[in-house]
Amino acid sequence: MITVPAIPLLLQRTPCHPFVSALIMVLGLLGTGVAQASEPNHASSMYGNVKYPAGFSHFDYVNPDAPKGGKLKLNSIGTFDSLNPWIIKGTSAAGITRIYDTLTIASLDEPFTQYGLIAEKMEIADDRSWEIFYLDPKATFADGKPITTEDVAFTFHTLVQQGSPFWGFYYKDVTQVDVLDKLRIKFSFKEGASRELPLIIGQMAILPKHYWQDRDFSKTSLDIPVGSGPYKIAEVKPGKRIVYERRDDYWAKDLPVNKGLHNFDSISYDYYQDETVALEAFKGSAYDYRQETTAQRWATGYQSPALSSGRIIKEEITHSQPAGMQAFAFNLRKPLFQDIVLRKAINLAFDFEWSNKTLFYNQYKRTNSYFQNSDMASHGLPSAKELSLLSPYRDQLPAELFRQPFTVPVTDGQGHPRAQLKTAQTLLADAGYTLQGNQLFTPDSQPVKFEFLLTNSAFERVVLPFTRNLATLGIQVTVRRIDQPQYVNRLRTFDYDMIVVVFPQSASPGSEQRMYWSSEAADSEGSQNYIGIKNDVVDALVNKLVDSQTYEQLVTRSQALDRVLLWNYYVVPNWYNNTFRLAYRNTLAHPAFGSDLYAIPLDAWWSKAATSK
Repeated sequence: MITVPAIPLLLQRTPCHPFVSALIMVLGLLGTGVAQASEPNHASSMYGNVKYPAGFSHFDYVNPDAPKGGKLKLNSIGTFDSLNPWIIKGTSAAGITRIYDTLTIASLDEPFTQYGLIAEKMEIADDRSWEIFYLDPKATFADGKPITTEDVAFTFHTLVQQGSPFWGFYYKDVTQVDVLDKLRIKFSFKEGASRELPLIIGQMAILPKHYWQDRDFSKTSLDIPVGSGPYKIAEVKPGKRIVYERRDDYWAKDLPVNKGLHNFDSISYDYYQDETVALEAFKGSAYDYRQETTAQRWATGYQSPALSSGRIIKEEITHSQPAGMQAFAFNLRKPLFQDIVLRKAINLAFDFEWSNKTLFYNQYKRTNSYFQNSDMASHGLPSAKELSLLSPYRDQLPAELFRQPFTVPVTDGQGHPRAQLKTAQTLLADAGYTLQGNQLFTPDSQPVKFEFLLTNSAFERVVLPFTRNLATLGIQVTVRRIDQPQYVNRLRTFDYDMIVVVFPQSASPGSEQRMYWSSEAADSEGSQNYIGIKNDVVDALVNKLVDSQTYEQLVTRSQALDRVLLWNYYVVPNWYNNTFRLAYRNTLAHPAFGSDLYAIPLDAWWSKAATSK
């Protein structure tokens, strides 16, 4: 299960039906031979552990008495031309999912669990072959119309049929959707489907059928849509600014999962063309909050009268968030990159130690796993349980996978990794590559040259030294930076040679892995298989991972998949850290955050000038 900006997930709650009604339904299911279920519950969990019991008052990471009021000004980079975040076309506005509620909502200090929002309760078969959501009868859209199971069914079918390809992969194992009545809807799942699928369905943001049924959902639009969430759209300036206004009539504002959240009267996003301009605007008080992702900016970029006077606060918060994989990714759709020897040689040319010391102020650690900073990361040699998964594919895997731990190259940090480059030259020569002057040629006499496509100027200072090392090997690389809309379109159509990519991970990897690595996704325009992986072993391991029935299985299968991905050298791994780097105006306040957080709950912040309403 994954929760990232590219995958909009939303908030939800739970309603109560009489016990007799639930009992009658369960008995009816037993009578027809359908799998048994526990009683409807306020929360659903992958493995049965729930932190917050029924009747809980609020999440631990919020201030339940946070005052309401004030404005929160944020920024975004690039532009937008759509208010529909669910389709492949266009660029949707920042923060747009604030206007929607989901069936359930995750707490940010616990993995594997969802709590009710639009769905007051959830009932799951003991064998997890189906799930029934009980909608809260109080749930309404912003226009006052009730949220019914017809809206839920409509949302599911619309996303799968007309939405981004992501949704088809994410909901692939749903076999049937049955509207039982106005407030009960049943999702049936394929035999052996992932244990997380009931949680995944709960993350669905519900769309109003009455608004969308006569509109073309597949097209971009700047018409203001109807939602059900805590905010509504108050102002739209395409490509420049969007403003959300807190709804006083929000149906779920008093539910425990919302207590202490949604404290600002308005939240606005102003757009900037690049991060340099955006940072200067922040120091000039144009907006209120930044979560910094660049080490150099964090180390030196915030120096200003506003920082020295205390008007800007810098804070680092340790977190438990899996780091996933950020990397320079090869596009295997290009014939040049089909050769694992070339990919391995290119890996040897990246001097992370120099970059970390010279560019990053030693703030980062080298990424050594696709599931970095989590239990799912492989380490050492394969365990006995991993070997039972991997041995049947021994003839299709690099022999080294079974004999030695995977490690990324380590340099002396001088900027020109001579030992690694010499090893790369030997690998290439042994594989039939030839150097003619300053140009390397493949065994079939094709020049080794490609384009590195960027949209973020901050990466140029990392990529350019990397390309100079590659030039030592005779590999000629052109670095090209383009604007965000053009970059997004080229990603969707896989029109690039090499890019910087992030494969985010959660504490419970699952169905989204198909979107990242499967052969089917490689041929699906708009998918997140940016690498273009088509590997039967990867496909088999992804399916096993998704089908995991216990946490132990999930760990073993994730680690096995991790090894196969690493030993195929599909990417040049980058770096990570385990802190959130926050900069904000001293007019803002937040609750005390522990290291068990998986994300920063910005909706739990408040304005110091606000008074409770």
